[in-house]
Amino acid sequence: MTRATYETVELQVLEEGVLEVRLNRPERFNALNERLIGELTEVFRGLNRDRDTRVVILTGAGKGFCAGADLKASDAAPGSVPGTEGMGQLGYVYKYQEYLADMVLAIHECDKPVIAAVQGAAVGGGLAISLACDIRLASPAAKFGAVFIKTGLSSCDVGTSYLLPRVVGVSAASELMLTGRVIEAEQARALGLVSRVVEAGVLLETALGVAREIRANSEYGVWMTRKGLRINQDAASLRHAMELENRTQVLGYFTGCMEEAMQAFQEGRAPQWKKL
Repeated sequence: MTRATYETVELQVLEEGVLEVRLNRPERFNALNERLIGELTEVFRGLNRDRDTRVVILTGAGKGFCAGADLKASDAAPGSVPGTEGMGQLGYVYKYQEYLADMVLAIHECDKPVIAAVQGAAVGGGLAISLACDIRLASPAAKFGAVFIKTGLSSCDVGTSYLLPRVVGVSAASELMLTGRVIEAEQARALGLVSRVVEAGVLLETALGVAREIRANSEYGVWMTRKGLRINQDAASLRHAMELENRTQVLGYFTGCMEEAMQAFQEGRAPQWKKL
């Protein structure tokens, strides 16, 4: 897949099947302006059509992961977001909110597993971005916070009220969202917000190691596992979840992957998965 060149996002193929997506506004701790929001949305929407990428590692340049909305952005005005040309302030602000929400949805709905490697502040919109990912790894310098409430607005923003309670539970999410408290990496790990805390010098290598483990599985298996996990978060009952699982497993049988796994086991080798 031919990759576009972006101003605020850097793309790098780390090795076969593994793409690093790096937010690149280090001078602003990768705070979100209109351009970064638009470019990140475009990247993740495009990944659904990318047959070469199997796993994505999302991180930030410099000392921050993402410091949320850029409150000093000079280009925030009608016309800076597509479809807002000539709009009044109310229409523009509403369209901007939808524009920001679309970015979080693009990450959450990407059909590739996304690993967030958080090396600094992930607050406000940055927390929402990390929550939209499948796996979160952090360095000791990482910080997390639903700080929207500190601006006088609600902490229910860009998916946080949906995603955070599902990750850490309702009580912990309520405390974080109502106080606007910023927590450090070890507390985030204790809450289950991140799965591991590793030294900054090995954060990306750790993320790459997880990506390799995922990549070693079949394309169908990874795709359907991610899809099933997402959909069954909202399953009405165990029976509903199992009905989806049953269909997924039956379809998977006809990919030939199961036969290859059995043959590889008998021959003492790694499976050689066929592409979909």
